[in-house]
Amino acid sequence: MEIFGGVRRGQWEDCQTNFEMTSAVRTLLVISSKRRLFNLSRAYPLFSWGRNRSFCRTSMKIHSRPQCPMESHFVRGDHTLRVPMSLFRDNRNRLVDALRKTPGLEENAFVVLQGGDEVPFNDTDINYEFRQESFFQWGFGVEEPGCYGALDITSGKSILFFPRLPAEYEIWCGKLSTLDEFKHRYDVDEAYYVEGIAQVLKKKNAQQVLTLRGLNSDSGLFAKAAEFDGINDFKVDNELLYPVICECRVIKSPQEIEVLRYVAKVSSDAHKVVMRNVRPGMTEFQSESLFKHYVYAVGGCRHVSYTCMCGSGNNSSILHYGHAGAPNNRVIKEGDMCLFDMGGNYCGYAADITCSFPSTGKFTDDQKLIYNAVLSARNAVIEAAKPGVSWTEMHLLANRVMLAALRDGGLLCGEVEDMMNVGLNETFQPHGLGHLLGLDVHDVGGYLSGCPERSVKPGIRKLRTARTLLAGMFLTIEPGCYFVDSLLNAALSNPKQRQYMVVDKISKFRGFGGVRIEDDVLITDDGVENFTQVPRTVEEIEAWMAPGRDSLKLIHEEMIPN
Repeated sequence: MEIFGGVRRGQWEDCQTNFEMTSAVRTLLVISSKRRLFNLSRAYPLFSWGRNRSFCRTSMKIHSRPQCPMESHFVRGDHTLRVPMSLFRDNRNRLVDALRKTPGLEENAFVVLQGGDEVPFNDTDINYEFRQESFFQWGFGVEEPGCYGALDITSGKSILFFPRLPAEYEIWCGKLSTLDEFKHRYDVDEAYYVEGIAQVLKKKNAQQVLTLRGLNSDSGLFAKAAEFDGINDFKVDNELLYPVICECRVIKSPQEIEVLRYVAKVSSDAHKVVMRNVRPGMTEFQSESLFKHYVYAVGGCRHVSYTCMCGSGNNSSILHYGHAGAPNNRVIKEGDMCLFDMGGNYCGYAADITCSFPSTGKFTDDQKLIYNAVLSARNAVIEAAKPGVSWTEMHLLANRVMLAALRDGGLLCGEVEDMMNVGLNETFQPHGLGHLLGLDVHDVGGYLSGCPERSVKPGIRKLRTARTLLAGMFLTIEPGCYFVDSLLNAALSNPKQRQYMVVDKISKFRGFGGVRIEDDVLITDDGVENFTQVPRTVEEIEAWMAPGRDSLKLIHEEMIPN
């Protein structure tokens, strides 16, 4: 099977499906009695796979060795990535090294992080599915709620604290783990119960306690500083830690990169399955359900990274469609442009991929025009991005390329720089080029102290970061072009912008919706590595969507009883 994007990693093998499928699910997956699953063990050699072998990288070579039964991993089935807990130990070591170089650190300093707590449905005894607090996940990889973690900055040793649960818990939720089991599972030096935090820190002669408090530049919310009984017995600093740990999260470790590569691959494959199955007459949420099924059943991703956005027709111009007030519930129609923005989440790490394509599998001339304008912008950024380049300049490059393509297509007239100077770029792309990506889909570090500040200038004020690119950063590149009535009306009412708009031609595109192309990329030493592997050109998309398009029944015809 062809891997789009020019990079072939691993191989595909025939596998018998290991679960029974209804005819509806078979149709959803568009597969016969055999399915081709990615041989991930060869694609991701840093990690182990399956029951019988694992891989390690030494001096740039790969050596097979027997699987050690004592190794601790995050894994969701023999066919999924085995993520070693050494990933989180490495993260802790990086944080300790960075803090030791930070002014204001005192002797006998400890970091204390508080994990997330379960959240109930309003006043009921049912909880939302738990997702770990991201800073705590980055440092410890702990799956359970209600925990704390501490780091001795002098020695580098790590401690976890777990809630002491009543014996009755076993009846409802299964066997209780011992502290020794927790210690081994999460590869930490010591484990205690939560009520002993202050006592343990005092025994270790802790003087300064660093807690986490800082403003998230995307949400406007503050990170939660740890609170525990006895914390006031120590000298607490809640300012020093946040910028240091955020900067550690900005630059991904080799092990983090492999997890991000995996979840991007799983999410790419899920998008391809959705693309091949979309038909006029389906409902948008059926595409959402297919994506979620694939990333979980095949990739082990219990969660998606954000609310799935499956916009068709004019809904594809709604930047964050899919929310409670517009829950992917429109019927997809003949001739619609679809914009599907979805990403799986594995071991806490996120993918964020957008595919845009016609519902019929064949582009109209108008759809080709807009799609190729966005594709040209995306290609220009992928070609130009590298360490030392300003992200703001990449955003402006994408806008210039797209406006030039719209002008060449007859929608605009005049000089591109003149259009940019009056902010016309923001009419068609009212968002930034992309964002940092990692444990959070809009990852931390976009506007830290010492980095360029957020601009208020039209055309670049929506950027989620204005940083200079560094090797090891992981970002999305996601230019888009949308026809939003309110934005078009505002531009047409502004003489400075209207003069560059061909009104009759633009009027044809009202109701068109939008196109976005979003890739997950790693900044390397000399450029970009694109982890997203989906059809991107018009020709690739049409070829991918063509097989069986005339013969397969609509999904909803098999799923909904007469």
